[in-house]
Amino acid sequence: MIKDEKLFIREMPEDCLPRERLEVVGEKALSNQELLAILLRTGSKNMNVMKVASNFLNYFNHLFELKNATLTEMMEIKGIGRVKAIELRAAIEFGYRIQQSTQMKFGKVSSSYQIAQNLIYELQDFQQEHLVCLYLNTKNEVIKQETVFKGSLNQSVAHPREVFRSAVKCSAARLILAHNHPSGNPTPSESDIHFTQRMQECGKMMGIEVLDHIIIGEQVYISMREENFFAVD
Repeated sequence: MIKDEKLFIREMPEDCLPRERLEVVGEKALSNQELLAILLRTGSKNMNVMKVASNFLNYFNHLFELKNATLTEMMEIKGIGRVKAIELRAAIEFGYRIQQSTQMKFGKVSSSYQIAQNLIYELQDFQQEHLVCLYLNTKNEVIKQETVFKGSLNQSVAHPREVFRSAVKCSAARLILAHNHPSGNPTPSESDIHFTQRMQECGKMMGIEVLDHIIIGEQVYISMREENFFAVD
């Protein structure tokens, strides 16, 4: 017997739940029908949500037609009411705006001096070390700045994966490292040197260039590249 209440995605067999599949295999592995079913959330009185999603996709010849599909057109599809049509129209428009958006940029890097002057006021008064990463695109524009670690900088604690995880996520072509010395003296320690060289090696393997490692002291800084602490190719 068909239930009177709406059929939710969770009422479907466990091995074909779109939401659970997305969590396990990721959204790119899902079919158009499954993705649409997640957005619809519920079916109708006589159809489960996957059937409604199938009806919807069969109504249009190509996904491109959805960009200009009206509420009236959507509501002609069996299982699509006014609320579902409005939600889908909103989702389509939001997706379009994401597609049209551009990556945020925070200015172009012209020198280590420029970066250091900005970071001195951010980092010089901290009582523990902060490792900051500036991620750059191919035009040397800063697309993201992130504090990836707090504490004493050494290879066993500040791991390259924390730095490069964000670099990959924001599609950075290059990066600049910076951290402060609470003592006020920016002279690199042995740990600083080893960590920098390790970061360079990891960057080469991943195709993400480490441009510099800047150490911030009290109103002063040291560029490890300018001071020849970088490994020579």
